[in-house]
This record gives sequence, C-alpha cells and structure tokens, in this order.
Amino acid sequence: MIETFRKIWTFAGKEQKDIRNSIILNFINAIFYMLQIGAIFLTIQELVKKEVEVKTILYILILMLISIVGKIVTNYFSQLEQTHAGYFMAANKRIFIGNKMKLIPMGFFNQSSLGNITGICTTVLGDVETTAPTVMVTTLGGFITTIVFTIYMLFFDWRMGLIMASGIFLFCLITSLMEKKSRNAAPKRQKAQAELVENILETIQGMGIVKSFNLTKIDNKKVDLAIEKNRDTNLAMEEVITPYTIMQQVVLRIFSIIIIAASLLFYFQGTMELTYSLMFIVVSFIIFEQIESAGHGVSILRVCGSSIEQSNQMDNTPVMDEKGHEEKPQKHDIVLEHVDFSYEKRQILKDINIHMKDKTMTAIIGPSGSGKTTICNLIARFWDVDNGKVLIGGIDIRKYTLESLMDQISMVFQNVYLFHDTIENNIRFGNPKATRQEVIEAAKKASSHDFIMSLPQNYDTVIGENGFSLSGGEKQRISIARAILKDAPIIIFDEATASIDPENEEHLQKAFEELTKNKTIIMIAHRLKTVRHADQILVVDGGRIVQIGRHEELILQEGIYKNFVSERKEAASWKVSK
Repeated sequence: MIETFRKIWTFAGKEQKDIRNSIILNFINAIFYMLQIGAIFLTIQELVKKEVEVKTILYILILMLISIVGKIVTNYFSQLEQTHAGYFMAANKRIFIGNKMKLIPMGFFNQSSLGNITGICTTVLGDVETTAPTVMVTTLGGFITTIVFTIYMLFFDWRMGLIMASGIFLFCLITSLMEKKSRNAAPKRQKAQAELVENILETIQGMGIVKSFNLTKIDNKKVDLAIEKNRDTNLAMEEVITPYTIMQQVVLRIFSIIIIAASLLFYFQGTMELTYSLMFIVVSFIIFEQIESAGHGVSILRVCGSSIEQSNQMDNTPVMDEKGHEEKPQKHDIVLEHVDFSYEKRQILKDINIHMKDKTMTAIIGPSGSGKTTICNLIARFWDVDNGKVLIGGIDIRKYTLESLMDQISMVFQNVYLFHDTIENNIRFGNPKATRQEVIEAAKKASSHDFIMSLPQNYDTVIGENGFSLSGGEKQRISIARAILKDAPIIIFDEATASIDPENEEHLQKAFEELTKNKTIIMIAHRLKTVRHADQILVVDGGRIVQIGRHEELILQEGIYKNFVSERKEAASWKVSK
C-alpha cells in the first residue's frame, strides 16, 4: 500500500501540493468531526446529572454548529483539491505522451498497438483521473484520522483505547493481505480493458473491410471475446477482494460489540463512570467509520497503482532528439552515405549512396517493397539509420532538433489525413501563425480556392474526420495548400499522384508547380509524365540503388527503368475495343 501511495505521489508531479492540501483538509475535517464527540460527551454528562444548564446547552449547540460548518467547508475544499489534482495529473500525462510520441521512432508504432496507446490515454488515465487522488486521500486520511481518534480515546480510558487499537491492527492486517492478493488481479484487469479498447477501435476503423467481405459475425466474435475477458477479469478482481471485505466488516462489527461490552463491564465493576461508559457505547458506532471508508479504497488503490504502471510504459522509450541543436542550413542538398536500415531483423536498405543537389528534382521508382518510401522516411528521420548517415545541407540530421529538421521538410502523402475541423484550420496546420489572407493565398496557389468557396461556409466549413466529405483530389489539394503555407525548402512527395482522377489532374499539376518552385524535390512516382522531367532518377530494387541518371540516359539502358517506361506507354495507348 505504501508503495502505491509512493507511485501516486510521484505520478502527481506538480499536483502534489493539491493532494497534500486535500490530506491536510481531510485531517482538519476529522478534528471537526471529533468536536461532535465532545458535544455528545457534554450532552451525556448533563443528562446523567439531571441538571441541564442553559449555558451548557449553548456550548453543545456551538460545538455542533462549528463541527457541521467546519466539516462542510473542509470537505468542499478537500474535494476541489482532489478533483483538480486528478484532472491535471492525468492531463499532464496525456500531454507528456503526446509530446513524447513526436520524438520517438516511427518503428515504435509498428511494435506498439495503437489500441494500447489509445487505451492508456482514455480508459487507463481515466481511471487515474477519477480515482487516484480521491482514493489516496480517503485511504491515507481515513487511517490517520482513526489513529488520531484512538489516541484521543486513550486519554479518556487507556483500556478502551487499547481495544480500539487492537481492532485497527486486525483491520490493517486483513487490508494488507487483501492488497497483496489484488496485486495479480489488478494488472490483468487493466490489460483486459486496454485490449477491449484496442479491439473496438480496430473494429470501428476496419468496418468498411468487415462489411465488404461479410465478416461481421466473425469480427463480432473477436470483440465479444474481449468483452468476456474484460468481464471475467473484473469478476475475478471482485472474487479476490470480496472475502477480505467481508472479514474487514466482521472485525469492525465485532470490536464495536467488544467496546460496548467492555464499557458495560467496567461500569458494573465500578472502574468506569456512567458518563464515560455511555460515551464509549455511542463512540462504538462511529469510531471505525473513517477506517472503514479507507478499507473500501484499498482495493481500488491497487487498480490505481496498476493504471499508473501501465501509463508509465512510454517513459523509458528512447527519443530521437536528445542531442539535437537548432540548425538552419544555407543549402538544402541531401546526401545518404552508406546507409543500411532494417525493420526489426528484416533488412530493407543496403549500402545506399545518394546525392540530391539543392533545388533539383529527384524521382524515385521501383517495385513495391523495394525501399522507396523508406528512403524518404529516413530523410525525414521517421526512423534512424542502422549504419551510415543522412545529411541535409552538409549536416547530419541527427544533429538537428526534430523541430528544426521538420522546418526544412514538407511531406505530401498519397493518403492525405485531414482533421475534423474547418478547411482554414486544416490548411493553417502548415503554419499555425498564418493569417486568414495567407491561408487564402496558399489555397489559390494550390488551385483549391474555387472549390472551397463553393462549400456551404467557405473556409469555415467543418469537414468530417479525415475529410470524408471531400473527394481524393480535393483532399490532395488541401494538403498541397498546407505544404505551400509551410514553405519548407525540401518537399517530399510519397506517391502523391498515384490515385488522382483525370478531373483533378490539371488542378494538381498547377498546385505542384507552385509548391515546387525553387525547392529540393524528392518524388516517389509511377507516372511517366512526372518522372521524365526529373533532374535525377533513382531506380530502387531489393533495397539497393540499381540505376541512377536522367530519363534520356536510363531509357537507353536495359533494366527496370526501360521496362517501367514501356509499361507506362503501353498502358497509355490501351483502348476499349468495339
């Protein structure tokens, strides 16, 4: 339990002061609670004497009023501190994870499930947010309050104080056993919850494929199994905890009866005044209230500890920006020297040597899986090379901060991702400080302005997630407008024109021309029209550069490029026979 307290305290970070304040307020609340005991004692004393004075009644009323008001005020502010701590400690962790994801290799996302990360940021941190500070304050505060309360009772009668202390000791012993037993069940419960989120997320994202292949029943089984596992782990957790919870209740009730019996025994033996005996009988019903609440929190405490462990999984993930400096190269030529790269144990690139001159276009072609996209990803430092180095402007990209490196590069992908936001904000993603007029100018250069103005709210039109309300060509032009607004000196096109329809081709050609003026261009392309005007063509096959040169040179050589051109010419001349 102490270990879990330490985890929550460390996890709280900047919010430790709020938890500390809440514990202090909880303790003050207990002091106000004890004033009620004082009021009860005075009341019993007056009833036994059978001579009730008005002054004493006023004292009792004042004590009760102070107690009630004090409890309400301290409880109110204690709850506020707990809520603030819970919300911000979870929010800070989510921000930390978000920032960390920007700095870790893309390979991490291949090895770690998106569902797992989503589960941590939602379900797991949701548990921490709503329970960790409250349970810690309730549990710790409950134990402290009960111990202080027991010490307070020792001054009235040491024998009764020892009986209460014995009950607390046995209760803590059972609680410790319960906490140990829940150690195995809590992580399994958290894992099952994360898997449930992962399976539901996967099902939602792949619903189109599931429906198109009529696999709804098969896919539902996967989700059903995840739900059943989640149910079983929750039930298992309860089965572990319930016997100990019952034992806790039994111990507290037995010791309440012992307090009553001892009070009566000591009175009839003549070793305790009637006033004290009656007071202890009343106290027997309320002495264990605080520790009972603390006991309920212990089982949840283990779940909180498990949630915190799970949410800390990314803390030790190595980042790629540890030794970076702010770099602003004068030129933007790109060099790959003896580069090797592997995905896990599968080698993708072998001894790659490339020189892309400043303000020139380099086209990359090759069979599927040959390593074209990997070359582009290494230049953008989505991964780090295994051997060799990548230089931009003569500087190893590992010497850049990731922020200063990405200032040099814009990427236009085949599969454009647009956010559930306005058209304007999607374009402004390329430069968050851009004005409305600058956004419009970028849209005009990307041949997007006309179709944007035809939308219901023009630039203020909110598009659906991933731009589902726009056509592929329109989404591509929005992404180019975004890149134009960023105005980076290096542009990487990752098969950006592969699936463009003829209707959008003319607009996109104009957009490309605007985007690529005086830039260093790297283009993965399958269109002859795009490739033939490149200053340099790289032919990649099996992770190696097998041909390099201009169109006029490569077309005369036997090999992949000549075959590529022949296939494209044959496809262009293809007609439907009548």
